[in-house]
Amino acid sequence: MAHPKRRQSHQRTAKRRTHYTANMPTLSTDKTTGEVHQRHRAHWVEHQLFYKGRVVMEKAVAEEASEEESGEA
Repeated sequence: MAHPKRRQSHQRTAKRRTHYTANMPTLSTDKTTGEVHQRHRAHWVEHQLFYKGRVVMEKAVAEEASEEESGEA
């Protein structure tokens, strides 16, 4: 395993770390829903998963819960 022969200076360390910055993610507005979302990521709007302006998946949480309650009684 490599070991440094001499201690690295604070200035040298700071030079190396100059490029370590936190960047804000790029945001876009969906054309169909008008929702602001992170680019190249799917996003949920009203129980629907959108990607590139198209519905990819739908979540039926409320419908399943109401069917179970009516079936038990």
